[in-house]
Amino acid sequence: MVTKSEQRRVALREKLTEAAERRIEAQGASALRARDLAKDAGCAVGAIYNAFEDLNAIVMAVNGRTFRKLGACVTGSLDGAEGQSPQQRLVLMSHAYLGFAADNTSLWRALFDIDLPVDGPVPAWYLQELEALFANIARPVSEVFPDKSPAELALMVRALFSSVHGIVLLGLENRISGVPRGRVEEMISQILLQITER
Repeated sequence: MVTKSEQRRVALREKLTEAAERRIEAQGASALRARDLAKDAGCAVGAIYNAFEDLNAIVMAVNGRTFRKLGACVTGSLDGAEGQSPQQRLVLMSHAYLGFAADNTSLWRALFDIDLPVDGPVPAWYLQELEALFANIARPVSEVFPDKSPAELALMVRALFSSVHGIVLLGLENRISGVPRGRVEEMISQILLQITER
């Protein structure tokens, strides 16, 4: 049976996560401060650390929500695309990824700006959300490259994701080395189609 104390802790975690999500969306993850969150959530600063280990853990909670929204967006881009080629499905997903990143830039950036070393402790749910995103990419990639081993396919999926992510990131940041914002979608399509051409 859940105690009242546990119920209060769960409710506070939810309030803090929602407050952090609003703050990250407006100002980015680097602007997150305990004092501001406490004010937004109507609690003492010390109460934050009874609900979460640290601010990084709150960002991770927000990232979990963002990952689910991103996954739904990417998956939704394939609605009605069953007859499309695997290459076209990859393009549809990449355009959905770009659209999500453009519409939710600060929340999207927080997914990747958080310090998560490959060999460090990463929450299982975080890895599951990332793998779910990669699974969407893996389906058409396995159709394009049916002879690749599972390990080679996994590497190809990560390489394609990294390529699209890099183009999107530099384009949205309007970096001198990036593709001009107005041509990001076109360039992603060209690159994906050329890499997966058989």
